[in-house]
Amino acid sequence: MSEFRYKQAIVIRADLKMGKGKIAAQASHAAVSSAEEARKHRGEWWDAWLDEGQRKVVVKVKSEAELLQLQQQAARMRLPYALVRDRGLTQIPPDTVTCLGVGPAPNSEIDKITGKLPLL
Repeated sequence: MSEFRYKQAIVIRADLKMGKGKIAAQASHAAVSSAEEARKHRGEWWDAWLDEGQRKVVVKVKSEAELLQLQQQAARMRLPYALVRDRGLTQIPPDTVTCLGVGPAPNSEIDKITGKLPLL
């Protein structure tokens, strides 16, 4: 398949200055949780995304406020999403919002929310 029709976006808060391993763990939480939301509520998107190879893009925002605006937009658009809050066991305080997973969903829908954000 030469072109993907579905993807998942992982949005990381750059202002937290998390280490690489912490970012990887938080992004993993967002990816799994958001994909599970899609599986439960938009099974056709989830199936197509799996069949295509599970395309993901990782982007960044500068603040919690910016991340929460994206979450609200995803909710308004009825896209599957997952907001990740850290337990605070290592690098950051408990209950810190670290990242957001959106999708899997059609590329055009994901791009309305994250298409202009810089790559991590």
